[in-house]
Amino acid sequence: MIKLGSQLQEAAEQLEREKGIPRAVFIDSVKEAMMAAYKRYAHIHELEDPTVYEVRLTEKTSELGVFKRKTVVESVEDAETEISLHDALGIDVDIKVGDEVYVEVTPTDFGRIAAQSAKQVMMQRIREAEKRLVYQEFEERKNMVTPAIIQRIEGRNVIVSIGRIEAVMPPREQLPSEYYRVGNKIRVFVADLRDNGRVPQIIVSQAHPEMVREVFMLEVPEIEDGLVELKNIAREAGFRTKVAVSSTDPDVDPQGACIGSRGSRIQAIVNELKNEKIDIIRWSGDPKQFISNALAPAKIMSVDILSDDPQNQLAQVTVPDDQLSLAIGREGQNVRLAAKLTGWKLDIKSISQIQARGQEEAPVQVAAAPVEAPETVEAEKHADFDTTALDEALH
Repeated sequence: MIKLGSQLQEAAEQLEREKGIPRAVFIDSVKEAMMAAYKRYAHIHELEDPTVYEVRLTEKTSELGVFKRKTVVESVEDAETEISLHDALGIDVDIKVGDEVYVEVTPTDFGRIAAQSAKQVMMQRIREAEKRLVYQEFEERKNMVTPAIIQRIEGRNVIVSIGRIEAVMPPREQLPSEYYRVGNKIRVFVADLRDNGRVPQIIVSQAHPEMVREVFMLEVPEIEDGLVELKNIAREAGFRTKVAVSSTDPDVDPQGACIGSRGSRIQAIVNELKNEKIDIIRWSGDPKQFISNALAPAKIMSVDILSDDPQNQLAQVTVPDDQLSLAIGREGQNVRLAAKLTGWKLDIKSISQIQARGQEEAPVQVAAAPVEAPETVEAEKHADFDTTALDEALH
């Protein structure tokens, strides 16, 4: 028997605690590694009956040995497969001729080479176990928001623990305004699995639009009850999000339900999203009305459909001169999010631009498709929720 010392037990406990690899899996990997090393050492042919040999581990003494099955006989003719009754009785006092017994065959010089071989095979088994564990954890949590604890920062990546394993949050999935500290508890969206050939990595995100959906579901009971639907979400994480909502009950105002009494619900959502601006947009089956709503808080004069091809939906939006910059937004953010929310490419022009273009080309009348005003004053007031909107809601 080979004395392994306390390191084996300590390694098994550490892997179970830190990697979530069951103790039995680790012990089995050690036995398999030992057997593989012994077969190479003893030049045992791979086609030989694998049940002839077995590796036994005595956990109390941390001793490991290789044993071979032999048949008990009165007189040994083949020492490789037989053992005398006299010697067998030293192993088991109840043994008799014709029985089979496992005899230790661990070589006395089965030292460093065997240990290195065993270590290599053992690490391979551990990586395989880790890989299975990662896949299992990902399947259980994919496309879900889950609690996480920040373990460490590696370069620009944030490493978090989710359940039994670790996941990576790369820079593009982080909130620009968030400061990540080791030990902090956060909520993340399990977005993807990256297999780089070794142990795969689970990719998590705080910038994913589904993070917004999760927060709304927590704060707005009508969504969980099915009275209010989140039709679509367009997000630029850390800055601004537009959420299209509708109601399945004519008596329920979807925007009012999301805003809450005196702005309480929307304020809780904004706080959870680290002061990210939230536009609650009333969804409409009429694309003109939906586009107009999506460009809030800008006032829209008309929306003209230029192409309704599903692969290239294009609309021209006409706004008053003083609303052009508001409709486009800072660095184009408002129109960019509106386009993402509605699925339409939007060409925004002021009335002066339309008239100037008409004079340059030919005197034509601007075809203005009137757009209805927001359905409720409350929805209009809170269309672009920021500190000012909240102050108005609270007074």
